[in-house]
Amino acid sequence: MNLEQISSSPVVRAPRSCRLQQAAELMRAHHVGSLVVTDDAPNEERIVGFVTDRDLVLKAVAEGIGPADAMLADIMVEGLLTVARDADVGVAVETMRENGVRRLGVVDEDGVVIGFVSFDDVLAGVAEEIAGLAAILESEREREVEEGAMDADATEEVSAEVTFTG
Repeated sequence: MNLEQISSSPVVRAPRSCRLQQAAELMRAHHVGSLVVTDDAPNEERIVGFVTDRDLVLKAVAEGIGPADAMLADIMVEGLLTVARDADVGVAVETMRENGVRRLGVVDEDGVVIGFVSFDDVLAGVAEEIAGLAAILESEREREVEEGAMDADATEEVSAEVTFTG
């Protein structure tokens, strides 16, 4: 399974000068848990970091920082770890583990961020794969039971035809 199959999009961007309240409103409006943080104009295409809903809670709300008082630059994670969209899930897991993060940017062939893959996305994808494996076992068991029933029918027919004389 590759990351493109389980990554989420769209990528929502906000400048580093964006107030935390505005950032939370963007997340809610777009149903996302993270924002790519860009530089301010005129360099708004340059990615400088990212921020998650978890960052808003742990780095702002829990510290008593008002959402109208702080900017994304105050709480964002600088830089953005990325993985290629055609990379295997194992690459994402290893990158997350090595760096102690729960979310990665997913990039296309040109290095453009096209989505995010989160720990939850990976877990859901792996769970789906495991469910598929469990379905194979169940299907095999059903087939064996069905074949066993057919074998039992054949055995009854054969034994009905055989008579023993003593």
